[in-house]
Amino acid sequence: MEKSTKKYRILLVEDEKHLRDALKLNLDMEGYDTVDVGNGGEAIEKFRHNRFDLAILDVMLPGVDGFTVCQTVRLEGNDTPILFLTAKNTTRDRVEGLKIGGDDYLAKPFDLEELLLRVQKLIRRRPEGPDLSQVDEISFGNNHINFKSFEIRGKDGLSVQISKKEIMLLKLLTKNDGQVVSREEILETVWGYDVFPSTRTIDNYILAFRKYFEEDSRTPKFFHSVRGVGYKFTREKN
Repeated sequence: MEKSTKKYRILLVEDEKHLRDALKLNLDMEGYDTVDVGNGGEAIEKFRHNRFDLAILDVMLPGVDGFTVCQTVRLEGNDTPILFLTAKNTTRDRVEGLKIGGDDYLAKPFDLEELLLRVQKLIRRRPEGPDLSQVDEISFGNNHINFKSFEIRGKDGLSVQISKKEIMLLKLLTKNDGQVVSREEILETVWGYDVFPSTRTIDNYILAFRKYFEEDSRTPKFFHSVRGVGYKFTREKN
């Protein structure tokens, strides 16, 4: 296989050490600069503090699983291409992985040559343009959210800047338009696996969103609480 001429950087996340070592060796031999970690928590920190051209991400990881890692970094605005590796090969799993922001999916056991070809394809594809699945802005009713600038315009027409956690929660809810997002998923993807805020914290954020965006916060059109389950955003239909 043709080796890369540029030193592309890859994050390899795999908890099976023998497989991780073998993959790192082969990626390095192809000319890539490979950073490897063995769990999801470390992967999130690497994403936050480093730039990568591609991530190879195992789904079944200890602690924070690969899907949660992907969803977390996507909510934080990281658009690094992600290739999932998994022992699961059902259509449902593949769809879920792509839906939350993955770019490709390879089931174990896999052929090394196929993996390297997929890596090459994803890396070479990236400069062609931004990932269209990454939504920077959204409007609903008379409201507007800019996920990049952390700026919102609410029902009163005034623009204000909000916190990163608020933006991440808004992005998680709005990208799951019409679907209930559980409290557990919110806490894990927005606050992190090792942080345990009270679920009342989420309630307070939802109340704040209603004050920003709802004409009548007591009868919300957009931000709903589903008792005992979680929360749901519903875009108003014209």
